[in-house]
Amino acid sequence: MHIVSWLERHQIAIYLGGLVAGAAAGAAAPSAGHAWEAAIYPVLGALLYATFLQVPFTKLSAAFRDVRFLAALLVVNFAVVPLVVAALVSVISLPQAVLLGVLLTLLTPCIDYVIVFCGLAGGDGQRLLAAAPLLMLAQMLLLPAFLWLFVGPQLANIVDAGPFIEAFLILIVVPLTAAWATEAWSGRHRSGHAVATAMNAAMVPLMTGTLFVVVASQFPKISHDLDQVLHVIPIYASFLAIMAAIGVGTARLLRLDTGRSRALTFSGATRNSLVVLPLALALPENYALTPVIVVTQTLVELLGMVVYVRVIPRLISRETPTQ
Repeated sequence: MHIVSWLERHQIAIYLGGLVAGAAAGAAAPSAGHAWEAAIYPVLGALLYATFLQVPFTKLSAAFRDVRFLAALLVVNFAVVPLVVAALVSVISLPQAVLLGVLLTLLTPCIDYVIVFCGLAGGDGQRLLAAAPLLMLAQMLLLPAFLWLFVGPQLANIVDAGPFIEAFLILIVVPLTAAWATEAWSGRHRSGHAVATAMNAAMVPLMTGTLFVVVASQFPKISHDLDQVLHVIPIYASFLAIMAAIGVGTARLLRLDTGRSRALTFSGATRNSLVVLPLALALPENYALTPVIVVTQTLVELLGMVVYVRVIPRLISRETPTQ
């Protein structure tokens, strides 16, 4: 348990180390990129399984009944965020492959490591866990419409829904079902409790492994297309800054308590880059740059989360009169 406590205390530094190690592995062996890509779903699925085990399902059901918070979550992610994205992409002209990467990422709210960073900042991760399937289903249904609105039917038509449905099944349905089965198992048998405890202890290594695999798979492409990458970094950084202000303002307007206010702010800012990456990888060859743009958002966002974990609790303190 001492090792687990040490990992939890130093997890941000460990995550950054995973990014650096992934970049080094990708640079040292560019030909291994396809192998790393094949490992993305297994490690991300394991991470989400461990994440879903963190909160008992009795509490999840109670969190899902929080209609006001869920409504705020949907409005921020699917009404406010598209307006922010429209403003950001109107500032600079982007090639279609780059624009698609930006849109795929910024228009889809995160359903995985947002729970980790929200928890680090003292936010209500239980409610984000409860909302994960709803957010994933909503973005599956709305993303084609958003793409049509932003770039017209010719671009929306090239996005295959198959990888998104596959992602929903592999990254939401399977981990949720496995977590439910493990929870029931742990209530009846000591071996089930041991598995749940082991997965809890593995949270930080699983997150680090996921980041390592994603960066290792795409880093050679990032280095080859650095000029395009540099164009989107200001967009991603601006998005984080804008959504911090919007999240804090919305939470105060709705008079949410501290935990839900921080959760709403993190959800509005963090994007689904890890889950939409397989979708980007399934695009035609002339959109080979799109996955690079998606992974660039991951790198910018994780650095931004280091700032968020420290700044958001100050902006939404327990003394803030949100109730």
